[in-house]
Amino acid sequence: MPRGPRDPRMGVDSTLEEADTVAQETFVGQDRPAYMEEERGSGWITFAGVVIIMVAILNIIDGIAAISRSSFFAHNARYVFSDLRTWGWIVLALGALQMLVGFGIWAGNQLARWTGIVVVALNAIAQLLFIPAYPFWSLSIFALDVLVLYGLAAYGGRPALD
Repeated sequence: MPRGPRDPRMGVDSTLEEADTVAQETFVGQDRPAYMEEERGSGWITFAGVVIIMVAILNIIDGIAAISRSSFFAHNARYVFSDLRTWGWIVLALGALQMLVGFGIWAGNQLARWTGIVVVALNAIAQLLFIPAYPFWSLSIFALDVLVLYGLAAYGGRPALD
């Protein structure tokens, strides 16, 4: 075994002791599995947290662009109510709420899960009403919202008792 530089404060075989310590820490034995089993649906929760933050960032950018009446939105669009600037404020507020909820989901907070379900459902409705401004973008965000809703509703609950 190659020896590294010796530290005068440690013994002569300090690198050997460190290597033995690492070997002992990684050995798990025969009665324990090498990998911990994850809870059912934990991947969906991680996915929901990542996607909700990604959608939040996109909504914040989209909201700021709509408030400033950016030129990449469809011109002469007719909305169900109000105008592009109002929808920009709505989408911006939903994006800010989604950002907070996403961090709460990563923390495992049940209140953040339920708030996330409500906020994502509201965002899905808002995106459908925002279709006249940017159709493909709104439908893409709507599809992501549906996936997040599934992840939070189906797998976001407390673990089942065995």
